[in-house]
Amino acid sequence: MSTATQSGPIDLDSLGPLHYLGIVLALVSGLIHVRLGLSFAPSPLGLSFLFAGVVFVLACVAVAMDYRRRLVYGLGVPFTAGQIVLWYVVNFAGGPKAFPADVGTLGAIDKIAQLVLVGVLVVLLRRE
Repeated sequence: MSTATQSGPIDLDSLGPLHYLGIVLALVSGLIHVRLGLSFAPSPLGLSFLFAGVVFVLACVAVAMDYRRRLVYGLGVPFTAGQIVLWYVVNFAGGPKAFPADVGTLGAIDKIAQLVLVGVLVVLLRRE
């Protein structure tokens, strides 16, 4: 863990283009999950969306603060990949919805962001 810059706890000097891409992708997915969570709250599904959204946002903060980045990348890969698998199972496996016809705009944006995020996290994990 590096020390924080003089400007505060955020360590922008150590962030590269892949870090910024990962942060943007995680924020996109996180904000979509928070939005969905608020629309489904207080159901268990809504709470799970809120939990996932908060995790994505907190992971962005941890990376920006250079707090155990390698651990965040390592945990982020299965967490994000698990989100993709769960989404498919809940929405399409054996259900009435058809893939890809019933994905929807938010679903498509979220899953594309998550797929790219998994790739970014794997690259960052291999670099450090």
